[in-house]
Amino acid sequence: MSPVYDRLFLNGSADSQEEYRQAMTRAMDVLIRDFASAPGPYSGADPQSLLRVYREFPVCPEDGAPLDALIERIGSTVVRHSAVVTDPACIAHLHCPPLSVSLAAEALVSGTNQSMDSWDQSMSGTLLEERITAWLCGIFGYDPGSDGVFTSGGTQSNFMGLLLARNHFAKRQWGWDIQRQGLPPEASRMRILCSEAAHFTVKQSAALLGLGEQAVVTVPVDSRHRMCPEAARDTLAALTAGGLLPFALVATAGTTDFGSIDPLRELAALARTYGLWLHADAAYGGGLVLSDTHAVRLRGLELADSITVDFHKMFYQPISCGAFLLKERRYFDSIRLNADYLNPEEDEDHGIPNLVTKSVQTTRRFDSLKLYMSLQYLGRRTFGEMIDSTVETARATARLIRQDPQLELIGEPEMNAVVFRYVPPASPGETEEEAGLRSDRLHTEIRTQLLAEGRAVVARTRVGGRVCLKFTLLNPRTTPVHTAGILEEVKRIGIMLDRADTGSRAARKNTDSVNMEPSNGTSTKARAM
Repeated sequence: MSPVYDRLFLNGSADSQEEYRQAMTRAMDVLIRDFASAPGPYSGADPQSLLRVYREFPVCPEDGAPLDALIERIGSTVVRHSAVVTDPACIAHLHCPPLSVSLAAEALVSGTNQSMDSWDQSMSGTLLEERITAWLCGIFGYDPGSDGVFTSGGTQSNFMGLLLARNHFAKRQWGWDIQRQGLPPEASRMRILCSEAAHFTVKQSAALLGLGEQAVVTVPVDSRHRMCPEAARDTLAALTAGGLLPFALVATAGTTDFGSIDPLRELAALARTYGLWLHADAAYGGGLVLSDTHAVRLRGLELADSITVDFHKMFYQPISCGAFLLKERRYFDSIRLNADYLNPEEDEDHGIPNLVTKSVQTTRRFDSLKLYMSLQYLGRRTFGEMIDSTVETARATARLIRQDPQLELIGEPEMNAVVFRYVPPASPGETEEEAGLRSDRLHTEIRTQLLAEGRAVVARTRVGGRVCLKFTLLNPRTTPVHTAGILEEVKRIGIMLDRADTGSRAARKNTDSVNMEPSNGTSTKARAM
């Protein structure tokens, strides 16, 4: 091999090792300078200004750039203008700060570039992932006959849960093998139940599975945004009476906006009564399992036929890292495929594990190493304490909002998400609808202004048709001191924007008054001239 090419790939040569060391060291320096040491959660740069910078450089130049210069430019143009997820004021989404030990694991994952589909592409990684998966099944209350597989996150895991549920139902109901025969003629009558607050990926999965979004029937929630078992029972009775075929019930353990956990045991009993597959979406709330204080809130999760859990949320892993857990491993058979070049059937006869047989992915990263190293380094107790601290910060923040007449708390936080509204002063002569639209516009502008000033990255959502602001407090570094400061910024910007809006409306009203048509047909403006 040419020495020029040899140094481009980490291998046994001294030149390649030095090239790698320089690249990693320079990248580390840039990450510390332009990301970790950033003065706030975002630079404030707008999309147009960033696009202008990126257009200055061709995506693929004819000749390459020096390594140091390239990494330096990426630091100043890309890294510097990224969301600083480790900053205490970056609290918009279920977007966690990654543990440093998991970043070290990420370097090992990418450096070794294992592929988790077949044994001969991952070797030790395959065995370690199987061990981690067995541990996960155990802590979520599954028996030894269970199994699982690592996924890219909640979207893929939810898809897999409904995929297996669909296949199982068709086999049981009609002896129909969907993998081989496609959808049965009766598929248009199949239905999935979930709450009004369930993640959008339930409908997305139904569409991808050929059932259409119309297959998803939403069930009302209670005042805490949890699925109502009585409403679910009534819905199931109506569906079956109408000749439809409910086959899956999706329980949410941690809704996106409020962190609400559906009544898992009641829904499990309902699923048993109607012969439904119970899938539990614990992408958000699954982390509570590590908490001495809050794990009890997941009781009943072990009754689900399948579970979604994400590690790039409350397990503090770099994206992407998730898992799909299955109560009875035999149901993986409905998606099993064998390819002679990859996982021939004789491998199974010889006890060679090829994980592709239980995944919808072929090439797949060794992401389980990140979780493993993090668990080994921190231990369960520290993980649980970090999670507990975020829940307490959410509760303390809710108390601050509740005590402030300029703010309105939209429901008590169920985990570590806090939804609230800024309350602008009433405007004389304004209708309720006009006031609502003004408030919606104001909340959108507050969020935008916080981002443009680089002070905070907060989320917006809608509750009861009205725009609200949301803090998602996954970061254990975020304290009530930080959230109190952001709330003050929300009020400051809200007052400033509302005054400007009031002035603009007053100016428009005066202009309209000047231009009114008087009774004699001559405009006021014309008379003044």
